[in-house]
This record gives sequence, C-alpha cells and structure tokens, in this order.
Amino acid sequence: MPRNIIKNILTRKSADELLQRAKTGSLKKTLNAFDLFVIGIGAVVGTGILTIIGTAIQGGPESVGAGPAIIISMVLAAIACVFSALCYSEIAAAVPISGSVYTYTYATLGELAAWLVGWVLMLNYVIGNITVASSWCGYLTQLLKGFSNYLPSFIVNFPIWLRSDVRSIYNMCDKYGIDIHDKIPFLFDKIPFAINLPVICLTIFVTLILIKGIKESTRFASVMVCLNLLMIISFIVAGAFYVKPENWVPFAPNGFSGIFMGAFIIFFAYIGFDAVSTAAEETKNPQKDLPVAILGTLGFCTILYILVALVLTGIVPVGDINPQAPIAAALHMINKDFLAGFISVAAVCALASVFLICQLASTRILYAMSRDKFLPRMLRLVHKKHRTPHVLTWVVGLVIIVCSLFMDLNISAELCNYGTFTAFIAICIAVIILRKKEPDLNRPFKVPLVPLFPILGIISCCGLMFYSFKHLTTSTILFPLWVLIGFAIYSVFSYKNLRE
Repeated sequence: MPRNIIKNILTRKSADELLQRAKTGSLKKTLNAFDLFVIGIGAVVGTGILTIIGTAIQGGPESVGAGPAIIISMVLAAIACVFSALCYSEIAAAVPISGSVYTYTYATLGELAAWLVGWVLMLNYVIGNITVASSWCGYLTQLLKGFSNYLPSFIVNFPIWLRSDVRSIYNMCDKYGIDIHDKIPFLFDKIPFAINLPVICLTIFVTLILIKGIKESTRFASVMVCLNLLMIISFIVAGAFYVKPENWVPFAPNGFSGIFMGAFIIFFAYIGFDAVSTAAEETKNPQKDLPVAILGTLGFCTILYILVALVLTGIVPVGDINPQAPIAAALHMINKDFLAGFISVAAVCALASVFLICQLASTRILYAMSRDKFLPRMLRLVHKKHRTPHVLTWVVGLVIIVCSLFMDLNISAELCNYGTFTAFIAICIAVIILRKKEPDLNRPFKVPLVPLFPILGIISCCGLMFYSFKHLTTSTILFPLWVLIGFAIYSVFSYKNLRE
C-alpha cells in the first residue's frame, strides 16, 4: 500500500502527452509576441512601480527598508530572476501549454509536487492581487482628492471603512493614536466591519472582461500598459529636475539587511514572467514568441525600475514616501499637482490592467489543474460562445473580494513573494530534470550552461527566501499554513479523484 501511494504521487506526465493536450485544447489561439510582451510589462511594471516600491524603500510593519539603496536591491532581484527567466523561456517554448510551472512540475517531479506548486501559485495571483487592489484604491483616493472643488465631500472623502480592510485601519489607528471606534463601525458592538467597495466594483468589472475573451482582455491591457508607460516616463523626465542628491544620504540607512529585504519585497513584481507563460496555450507561435516576451520583459522592466527609484528617492526623503501611492504623492510634494493628477488617472487605469492580467493567469493555472482532475469537474467548463473558463473566472473573482476584506497590502505581497520563489525554484529544477528525462525533446530555446545556471537560480531564490524568515512573522506563519491546506485538499479530494 505505501509503495502504491508513493508510486502514484510521483506519477508524471510526459512532454509528448502535454504537447498533444495543447494541440487538442479548447482554448482559442489568438496571441502574438506583442500581446505576450504586454502581459509581461503590464504585470511587472505596474505591480512593482505603482504598488510595492514604497514599502521596499521605506520598510513595512515587519521589515526594514532599503532606502535609496533600493537600486541595488533591484539589481540583486534582477540577477536572481535572470536564471529563472531563462528556464521559463526554455520550457515554455518546448511545452507551450496552460498551467505554467504547475504543468512543468507535473512533467518532471510528479503529481503531488505539481499540485503543491499549483496551489502555491494561487498565492502569486489571487492573494497577490490584493496588493494590486489596495494600491489601486490608494491611487483612486488620491485622484478623487483632486476633484475636491467639483465633487461632493462624501465622494471625495468617503469613509475609510468603505475603502480599506480591517487590519490596515487598525494599523493606522495605532500609528496615529486614533480611537478605532471613530473610524470603523462595529457589528453588535464587538465585530469590526469594513468593506473595500472600490475593489469589489473593480473585481466584478475585470471578471466580466475576462469572460468576454482573452483577445479582448489583452486589447484592454495594451491600452492600459501604454498609458502606464507614458505615466512612468513623464514622472522620470519631470521629476529628474527636482532631484536633491542630499535625499540619497544615507544611501543604505539599514545596511545590507535593508538591501536584502528590499530585494525580497521587490521580487513581488517579477511574477510577470509566469503570467506570460500561463498564456502559452493561447499563443499562435509559442516556440518563438514566448522566450522573446519573457526575456524582453525582464530587461525592459529592470531599467524602468532603477530610473523610477532614483527619481523617487531623490525627490522625497525616505521617511515621507507614501507606501500606497508613492509616485502621485511625490509629485504633490513638488507642487506638480496637474502631473500628479495625470499620474493618478494613469495609475488607476494601469493597475486595473495589472489586476486583469493576474486574474487571467490564475484562472488559466486553475483551468489546467481542474483539467487534470485535481479540482471538481465543473471548474473546467468553458463558455460555449467566448471559449473562456467562465466558472473559474467567477470563482477567482469571489475569492479576491472575500480576501480583500481582511488582508492588507504588505501581508499579501509577502505571501505572493513566497509563492514566486517557490515557482522560480521549481522551474529551475524542472529544466535540469527534463534535460535528463527527455533529452530529445525539441527545444527552440535552450538555457546555456545547464545545470550551472538553473542551480544559480535555485541558490539565489533560496537565499532571499530564507533571509526573509528572520524578519517577517505573519507571512512566514501563513505560508506554511497555506501549503498544509493544499496538502489536505490533495489528500482528501484530489488523490482519490485522480484514481477514478
């Protein structure tokens, strides 16, 4: 009996089997290299620059910030990413199928490992989207304040319990010595109640777009990404004239500890590579287009990150950076209110596209997992007209709405990072194993110096991951708990369902 169980959990799918499934899949192939590049840029640039860069510079409730040395953190994160990006490019081009690292793990490490990797990927997209939503709401609030002379006060300054989560409100009240009862209602005088109404509206809107079709979704994302890039370039050009070099002193206020934690936090943004590979099965020419999009995303986004970080820390002293809307708030400080208003408009649109891309990726991974019978049959239903997994899209949307009620920006980003590291480590291992198991597999793109480069990718990710354990508390408890829940679901439902 134990031998059978071990044999079953190590069962893997061959690359030929996966390729055959991709050819006979029901998803529509409509994406080209530009579409994939848009998905990558949208996920990486919007996520890092507009959401988490403020926390990486300034620090969070459980972590120290890098200060102006964030540019070193970004270089470290990029170096750690480049090995994984090369591995993504090789496998995504060789086995272009939905599911990303989950599917690649199934082909190399077996059934149980594939399920756990897929389950952890949900942290990257579903839970990680809470960070995006929180920052989006912050920029929306900044935008509404610019219309204080035109809009009613109850719209411009609508109550915080209608635009935030309970945890964030408690942290704010503790920081400024405010009575929590003045900021949030209590049900039955005991249960604090808060609901992020803008996030709920955004989630419903994005869910409806995704159900309509992936080509329509990428068209929407393309417009938003162009607006996002225009906004970022405008900030770099305009802000460069207001940089004060004295704001870069001290350069690394928290030493190497701050630099490494900054690299860990900014890693949140690089999940964009995985977002590109999740759309492999809907790409017209995946063997050529996927490597170009993945590696192009890494290089382009790293340059933008460094330029924005230099300008932001040069304009605003580290202690005055707004973690929720850092760019717009920085422009307000130098009296560029019109540009700050434009930034807020662009950020609201750009973060909506990031939200869309992350939700798109999560549904495609879950679709692959349900198709492999890890999840109930009804979740793999495809809309008859739009050819999209509409049931899963609604399920993911509802989960995001529920989680937004009690999770804040920092915790969700940290959890997402653990998921990202797990995915990157798994993809490096998959390349090494697949080279041994299936040496004759057609590989349009190959990682150089295997196994050295994949091993360096594993070491880089493990180093940043384990270093963070010393500083973070909440997320280091929640991440193992998430993995245990996933293992329990596999043991109770998935293992048996796969054998039926």
